[in-house]
Amino acid sequence: MEELRSRALALLTCADVDEKVLGAGLLGDGLPLDADHDFAEPAGIPGRPPKPERVPHTQLKQRSMRTLEGRAALVHALAHIELNAVDLALDIVWRFARMPEAFYRQWAQVAREEGLHFGLLRTHLRGMGYDYGSFPAHDALWEMAEKTKGDILARIALVPRTLEARGLDASPPIKAKLVGAGDHRAGEILDVILRDEIGHVAVGNRWYRWVCDARGLDPLTTYAELAERYRAPRPRGPFNVEARRAAGFEEAELVALSAGDRAPPTI
Repeated sequence: MEELRSRALALLTCADVDEKVLGAGLLGDGLPLDADHDFAEPAGIPGRPPKPERVPHTQLKQRSMRTLEGRAALVHALAHIELNAVDLALDIVWRFARMPEAFYRQWAQVAREEGLHFGLLRTHLRGMGYDYGSFPAHDALWEMAEKTKGDILARIALVPRTLEARGLDASPPIKAKLVGAGDHRAGEILDVILRDEIGHVAVGNRWYRWVCDARGLDPLTTYAELAERYRAPRPRGPFNVEARRAAGFEEAELVALSAGDRAPPTI
């Protein structure tokens, strides 16, 4: 029988979006686990369809929420983030060996829920007369995954706890923008995503602290060192402190986050 981690790798390399999301939805159902196997990284990670065209984020157009196209472009951007999140969860399952079983099971659950989010957004996008691939997109999330693929501590610190946690802050104003433009269904979907993303960031926080404990590291100072070493983007407020607290950020981390937001940019 195929094992959980090898199945995650196969889905990650899959370029068919429907197959990837369907497979992610079934990931972990009765699959055995081989936590000790070291896989050779194949070419073509992650598997991507021909569209959307990937461009630098600076090349993406800002569209007005007063137009259907503008609202659809924003929903498309959210869908692309969720598909990237599926890939990120699949990647962490196969890439890092010799972790506790709960680690793999929890990230498989994250992959399933991210696939559900993508499906909700894509269905809504189709109802607007568009589809996934109708607009260009950027791959900033995956770029950080590439930079941190050699160290599980850096990966967890700088992807779920930094880039994905930023979604907790961004969700309320994005919802307000879409609902204010009359797209109430998008607002409902964003409520589902925010609820689940709190849990996903909590998984990142849990395992970040577990690895720090295993290595005898202080979580707070280690995070600052990793963010500087990998040149992670500095989180900018306003912060969704309630959601971050629910996701397991400690008070000292929230204080440091606010202090970093007030600090002058580094050169």
